[in-house]
Amino acid sequence: MPRADPGSMAGSGGGPVRPGESERQSVHGTLGVEAVDAPGGAGALIVGVHLPGPGYSAGLVRGDTLLALDGTGITSAADLARAVADARPGREVTLRVRHANGSRGRLSAVPGTAT
Repeated sequence: MPRADPGSMAGSGGGPVRPGESERQSVHGTLGVEAVDAPGGAGALIVGVHLPGPGYSAGLVRGDTLLALDGTGITSAADLARAVADARPGREVTLRVRHANGSRGRLSAVPGTAT
């Protein structure tokens, strides 16, 4: 099963700023979670939540499945990694979540910064 770590991978180029790219452009959002593809393409299954971190502060727990971030559908861990990387750090986003018990909800999170 493919695994993505939006908390660590989003913006983790780790290399120097490329020519023509400003330091500001190399900063990406992070939720501080680890996710894998949910069965059947039904979102990104959270398998780890970094403490402290934006995902933890929002109320995400292991076993939650992220279905959307700010209205953008999430069908895989890669979708989540892209959406989180594109999120503006410090600006609140809405997460649509299916909890392990099957209930659904919306959570608010404020992505942190990954460089």
